Amino acid sequence: MSAPLSHASVLLNECIDALAIDPNGIYVDATFGRGGHSRAILEQLSQQGRLIAFDRDPQAIEAAKSLADDPRFTIVHRPFAEMAEALHERNLAGQIDGVLMDLGVSSPQLDDAERGFSFLRDGPLDMRMDTTRGQSAAQWLAQAEEQDIAQVIKEFGEEKFGKRIAHAIVNQRKHTPIERTLQLAQLIDEAVPVKDKFKHPATRAFQGIRIYINAELDQLRQGLKAATAVLKSGGVLAVISFHSLEDRLVKRFIKEQSKGKSVPAGLPITQAEIDADKVLKAISKAIKPSQAEIERNVRARSSVLRVAQKL
Repeated sequence: MSAPLSHASVLLNECIDALAIDPNGIYVDATFGRGGHSRAILEQLSQQGRLIAFDRDPQAIEAAKSLADDPRFTIVHRPFAEMAEALHERNLAGQIDGVLMDLGVSSPQLDDAERGFSFLRDGPLDMRMDTTRGQSAAQWLAQAEEQDIAQVIKEFGEEKFGKRIAHAIVNQRKHTPIERTLQLAQLIDEAVPVKDKFKHPATRAFQGIRIYINAELDQLRQGLKAATAVLKSGGVLAVISFHSLEDRLVKRFIKEQSKGKSVPAGLPITQAEIDADKVLKAISKAIKPSQAEIERNVRARSSVLRVAQKL
């Protein structure tokens, strides 16, 4: 068995500050990962406090066993999109003081070549966050239509050469199955005519395929709704995102949930009636990592923390 892979939790202090933890409160870590944020939350909790963590990655569930002896802690092997159902089953819906969501792929997932997320390390082209279900990236690329591959890479990877890459993939698979990460990375490198000197040519395409395979944006939409539903009045939602698609979605969700009822101008309705439909309010501007944190952990450079409170 390989040695445990290290993971530095991003914006850790900023998250703990944003949650303004009540020692006796009930909190949710929607993405346990390797437990950095969970451990920091537990340090703030009394013996009466509780933390429920979610993750769909079996390796994260295995890592959570290190906290199994803590009676305040519960780990749930389900995607955070199913948070509301899981907490309802535990009679905790509407009682949650804070929800933390740390989105995207974790450092251990990237660093473990066998998971298939990295274009820098050779491994099977998998990319599934939950390896117990769904199709791998290799399986999808083997049968997907060229136009669908192009759309995924363009839409989810924000890659302008998506059509070229998709065409190269379809041509290659006629002769040789695309089953390894470096095989795909090399193919993309050759297909992209103009290189970004600050990014590997496969960065955006790998991101797009990964997001599609794991339905990450759909999961996020559902997860934001679920988190809002389980929070009690005054509870805090804190979300860390790592790329523009996620951040725009989170920003838009908070903005929409902060609006009152939409009514035609001049309608005889009070401001209180308009405000009755407001669910959240943003309680800070977008928070970004300090230069010191970026120097310690380069993967923090694109992270953004957004914080809202349930009304």
